[in-house]
Amino acid sequence: MNKNNLWSIALLSTSISMLVSCGGGTSEKADSGADNTVVEAGDLTYVKVDDATEINPQWSDENTVVFHVIGEPDDMHPTNGNSATKTFIHNYTQCYLMAADIINLDVRPGVVKSEPVISDDELEFTYELRDEPTWDDGTQLTVEDVIFTFKAVKCPLTNNPHSKPYVENLEDIIVDAENPRRFTLKMKKKYIQNIIFLTDYPMLQESYWDPNKTLRKYSFQQLDDEGLNKDAADLSAWATEFNDAKYSRKPEFLVGMGAYEFADWKPGQSYTLVRKENHWTQKLASPNAYETSYPEKVIFKINTDPNSQVLEFKTQALDASTYLSTKKLLELQGDASFNDNYHSRFTNTYNYSYLAFNCRPDGVEHKKFFEDKRVRRAIAMLVPVDQINMVLNKGKNKRMVGPVSPLKKEYNNDLELLPVDVEGAKTLLEEAGWTDTDGDNIRDKVVDGQKLNFSFDLHYMTTQIEWRDEAQMIKEALYEAGVECNIVPLDFSVHYDRARNHKFDAMLAAWAGSSMPEDFSQIWHTSSWASKGSNFTGFGNAESDALIDSLKYELDMDKRVPMVRKLQEMIYDEQPYVFLLAATRRNVIHKRFGNADMYFERPGVLINNWNLLSSKSVAAPAAEAN
Repeated sequence: MNKNNLWSIALLSTSISMLVSCGGGTSEKADSGADNTVVEAGDLTYVKVDDATEINPQWSDENTVVFHVIGEPDDMHPTNGNSATKTFIHNYTQCYLMAADIINLDVRPGVVKSEPVISDDELEFTYELRDEPTWDDGTQLTVEDVIFTFKAVKCPLTNNPHSKPYVENLEDIIVDAENPRRFTLKMKKKYIQNIIFLTDYPMLQESYWDPNKTLRKYSFQQLDDEGLNKDAADLSAWATEFNDAKYSRKPEFLVGMGAYEFADWKPGQSYTLVRKENHWTQKLASPNAYETSYPEKVIFKINTDPNSQVLEFKTQALDASTYLSTKKLLELQGDASFNDNYHSRFTNTYNYSYLAFNCRPDGVEHKKFFEDKRVRRAIAMLVPVDQINMVLNKGKNKRMVGPVSPLKKEYNNDLELLPVDVEGAKTLLEEAGWTDTDGDNIRDKVVDGQKLNFSFDLHYMTTQIEWRDEAQMIKEALYEAGVECNIVPLDFSVHYDRARNHKFDAMLAAWAGSSMPEDFSQIWHTSSWASKGSNFTGFGNAESDALIDSLKYELDMDKRVPMVRKLQEMIYDEQPYVFLLAATRRNVIHKRFGNADMYFERPGVLINNWNLLSSKSVAAPAAEAN
């Protein structure tokens, strides 16, 4: 067996147990829909949805997908921004060296010919570019584009603090002297994501993003150096242009190598992708499911009103969604006409929701409510997670105990879910000095010489009404223990900006997880708090940082699993989050499209592979998904 196969086995070892009931997880087979089946290839699975066998004459024959969404990306810049929606869109507008394989829960070659050849010390990864990939101007993708891409990501002036931890281990990219399309990524240390990290960075065309070839003047070592002269005129000028807001929002500047391009963006209403003409993937003899581009147009239509969402599906104004609430999908599934027109299903995901505390507030703009872990644990004992699940999700979701999905073998089964315990929470609050000294039913405490009422703001996103309902249920539960929670609705972009700048007391949000081995640096390392990355809470100390640093380079899964479980124990003890629910994805796809398979890995769908059915096509065997 060669080293590539060994590496693939290491990557898959955390994901093959996906449908096995482990810890708090449940078997996906228990939730199979009547019109589809779970396909198994060994232990790997996805949901194979059979194509419709008859065409309803009322179905639209327009080759456009109208996909329901509840918000828009924070930033469509290829390196900046940090929303799951942005990544979703990039699947269709961008290309990657290695890409996520959501069908097989693996990574797959993107614009390279194959998996890398790995050196014996597992520090060098050699790839060769495919010949077919070309940019929109007809020029071929080159290794110089690859080198520029990762220099742009590394550059300290690039506005992407959330993604820099994943490239810090990249030491250099070396071009093969005999083959200009072959190159080697030289890494500093062994790292669990030395291949996977490539799936996060779309390829950038050097001639478009750096016509003056400014970054060619700087080596990877220089860009790593904290002493780099960041005020150098050439580097500063390049970064100012590269970070310009026009590359984030204006369709004409949202460029990429993918088969689709932005045609329109109406803020708050919709954003539209159109299929490129004569794209390089359209010339492939045998494109895989990721290289097709069957729909001519994809309109992502924003609708945050649950009742309006139901109406639009009943009238077939929408073709698909993964964003309906559980309540509304169950309501639709009770309608015979809806079931005649749509495939629908609840599928497990690696995503989870949480309530995060500001554990390191400035004490001025944001008061010191949650510095004491006893207070954080008390709040966790007051949040009615099971009740929230039943009321808002009809019990479909699964409770989380920490940041690792119950679907993974690293999940720590020894950590107990916290029951609602009002009296126990009151005791902890009193131990931490929070008592009601003035009889107004709100606890107070002298903090930094001043009396402080326990009255904090809880931020939540306006993308779904369920966030508001959840916040309201938390508010009511906390008041029972003398804690006042002021719920504050925010647009997604404002919510995220305040989170990364630590301008909040507490917040409700969610993370989109993955089946792949995790680098916990982004969310849990203290450096990610200091750099305004995704460690919003300020969790961590020297011990947890050391464990996270070790996990980044531990490839032996037998050693890695107990280390991940130890980190979960540390997070559980400190309670920087109230871990809420592992989400189910609510898949809906119109039956006028074939290849409407559903995947457990994010984003759960391959819109590009949806093939418009006709009376002629339904008579033929159903197309294979892969």
